[in-house]
Amino acid sequence: MTEASELAASYELVVIGGGPAGLAAATLAAQAGVQTVLFDENPGIGGQIYRGITSTPVRDRAVLGDDYWAGGALADEARTSGALIVNGATVWTLDPTLTVGVSIAGKARLIQAKRVIVATGSLERPFPIPGWTLPGVMTAGAAQTALKAQGLVPAGRTVMAGSGPLLWLLAAQLIRAGAKIEALLDTTPRLNWLRALPFTPDFMISPLWSKGLKLLREVKAKMLVIPVGSVEAVGSDKLSEVVFDGRRVPADLLLLHQGVVPNVNLAIAAGAEHRWNSRQLCFEPVLDRDFNSSVPGIAVAGDGAGIAGGPAAAERGRIAAIAAVRALKPSASVPDPQTARNALQREESGRAFLDVAYRPADAFRRPTGETIACRCEEVTAKQVRDNADLGCEGPNQMKAFLRCGMGPCQGRLCGLTITELIADQRHTTPAEVGYYRLRPPVKPITLAELASLPISEAERKAVER
Repeated sequence: MTEASELAASYELVVIGGGPAGLAAATLAAQAGVQTVLFDENPGIGGQIYRGITSTPVRDRAVLGDDYWAGGALADEARTSGALIVNGATVWTLDPTLTVGVSIAGKARLIQAKRVIVATGSLERPFPIPGWTLPGVMTAGAAQTALKAQGLVPAGRTVMAGSGPLLWLLAAQLIRAGAKIEALLDTTPRLNWLRALPFTPDFMISPLWSKGLKLLREVKAKMLVIPVGSVEAVGSDKLSEVVFDGRRVPADLLLLHQGVVPNVNLAIAAGAEHRWNSRQLCFEPVLDRDFNSSVPGIAVAGDGAGIAGGPAAAERGRIAAIAAVRALKPSASVPDPQTARNALQREESGRAFLDVAYRPADAFRRPTGETIACRCEEVTAKQVRDNADLGCEGPNQMKAFLRCGMGPCQGRLCGLTITELIADQRHTTPAEVGYYRLRPPVKPITLAELASLPISEAERKAVER
């Protein structure tokens, strides 16, 4: 394992995130002769999509599926590319001067970069329902992490609820792994399918059509699927029941999911301009065709640039890396970016259909009453709505009113919920309300880590800035 003290004071290219975009970007840049370091906070490379790809205990390749194992080639290429790959590395700051703050095993460093590619991927969209903070309620992504990284499958009475491709994929993977799922509660509004009809032709010629159809058939053949309009987790000190549309089902585990959204915290903290995507219902960075952000020298690739899936993320990483190599070493040999652009277009061709078909229902994005909206500070939806009525116009004001977004997650679990609640209560749009103003550190860091910073002349200037 690389220690913080072993890092150089500067690198030509810093890649943040070890998922498909980060791996593809680091591989291409390093092979072109660029001094490259990749930081990822997980024990191994792969990101969420290919989590545990080099160490998973799951030996039956059919359980996780061919798309997962395709990540092995990306991982192998990255490890032999010449890029320095540092796992267990938490990046807690990135500023417009391209200074990167990273902590490894309790020791922190400030690294100066000439170019940075942010490939921090996506997060699961908040799914605030009554009882979602009870022990026994977790996200589908967390269950998938346990399956990929440790080979764990749920025991006891398990219910899945929500919508989106990942929910159906996890259902299939758990079934293949031998788990017994009581039911999948499908919260997808039926009207969505009608709204998605105009996007059907592009979807049918994309790689997603046949995969999706096969997945739906597999799950529906082996699991009870129930369309629902409401979901609630019930229990005193832990989950005991799931209530939906007036019906009650005993449950020990509830897995929630309603899509993924870009992980924007680091890019926003770096000063990159973002905008509201009304189709994907999230904020995303404003980027050019090479995925360069509004901050010179910082690019954003992968699902952090907008949700499109693993193969598309890898192509975005390659495009961003080609642009970085050309800026750093104009004479270096790089692949024709048009090849990656063509592949990316194919992968993105069916995305609009999925975005519209699996658009989460308003009721599951904009809670009411005593439902917790901000988990870290235990702020309810009613409190947020009441303060919006009192004149609070945005999430940053709400911090002062209720401390929303000021806990350890720094808004990752509540940001979109708070924005949508304020917009809904004030009868305006999320674009007008905006998102949290984020400052470093974007991940928790101890005073001991800050005190461990070695202060060279270059780093002293960076701290003073």
